[in-house]
Amino acid sequence: MTAAPSPRPTRTLHPALTAFVRFVICGGGVGVASSGVLVLLQGTIPLAVANALVTVVSTVIATELHSRVSFRSGRRGWGVHLQSGLTVAVSYAFTTGALLCLYALRPEPSALLQQTVYLSASALAGVGRFALLRIVVFRDRGGVASDTSGAHRAPLGKAAVAMAA
Repeated sequence: MTAAPSPRPTRTLHPALTAFVRFVICGGGVGVASSGVLVLLQGTIPLAVANALVTVVSTVIATELHSRVSFRSGRRGWGVHLQSGLTVAVSYAFTTGALLCLYALRPEPSALLQQTVYLSASALAGVGRFALLRIVVFRDRGGVASDTSGAHRAPLGKAAVAMAA
């Protein structure tokens, strides 16, 4: 008799890498939509005002997506939105600064160049936001760990640790 072949070990990604992939997909989707809205608003209102409006609306949407999908956190509410919004203040300054520098160098850039600068600045700011959101806003609270499915489990007590040893 031949033994059935053993199943191949499955590779699992580090939880931070998995969360980052989800973060990029959710945030990237919102970011691409935001850049399109900026193009639509171009010439109708000042750039800084348009970027501020787009930033506020996209932050609310992205925070909900990140809470539920990227970090699979149970944290909800306006407190989370406020904390996330603070991370966006730096992103707003960074993306607006990048666009203002572009306009200083090229007073009438093409839409492609404008979008390239905006999306590049947004991507760099996004990496910083991911770190802050993961470490500060959606970090595990009170020793409760989040697994990759988003379910929460209680920490092991001393007796359980002693039994496992």
